[in-house]
Amino acid sequence: MQDKIRHQLEALAEENYRIFSSGLLPHTKYILGVRLPLLRKMAKQLTRSDWHRYLKTAQDSSLEEIMLQGIVIGAVNCPPEERFPYIQSFIPKISNWSVCDSFCTGLKFTKECPVQMWHFLQPYLKSNEEFQIRFAVVMLIFYYIDKTHIAEVIHQLDMVRHDGYYAKMAVAWAISICYIQFPEITFQYLQKNCLDDFTYNKALQKITESLKVDKDIKKQIRAMKRH
Repeated sequence: MQDKIRHQLEALAEENYRIFSSGLLPHTKYILGVRLPLLRKMAKQLTRSDWHRYLKTAQDSSLEEIMLQGIVIGAVNCPPEERFPYIQSFIPKISNWSVCDSFCTGLKFTKECPVQMWHFLQPYLKSNEEFQIRFAVVMLIFYYIDKTHIAEVIHQLDMVRHDGYYAKMAVAWAISICYIQFPEITFQYLQKNCLDDFTYNKALQKITESLKVDKDIKKQIRAMKRH
């Protein structure tokens, strides 16, 4: 099965897209150059076959093979208690923002069991691993910035401690989305927080880059920058 999948991926690969992807993911080895919609199409086919066997024997020899596993885990039809162990096994394979964010996008079952996923994410928010933190933070962005969770999300973001660039950028992104969705609560938080200067300033930058924020408000946000 794995040889067949590898051949399929190689047949779908585009050299120009491989070069483009390598530029976006500079420290990632073994990129074939397969576009995400094609990976999703392959994943859909795999969910109709013996996906248990596929996930058990899947190879990690290229970026696309890893991404494919993540997409399948999100797409299969199974109860949450069966899916969570697969998620747990996959998380250590996340080594760049692209795998992380595409994986999180596919975990839409979270909407059906938000309490279970919330508890599942807690250890990852406190992890020492950069991309485990990013995984947890991006999950907060996609599924928890709402009226029910906003206060707790902001609290969790404020407690993240990691020097990794992609962990910090995820927190900054999350805070900017919190601001767009809940400006008053988030503005109050920005007045008093425990964020390091880099993350804080990046959060402000992302807020000012949003088309949903008023021009006068952007001026006020820029003035809050730490120097």
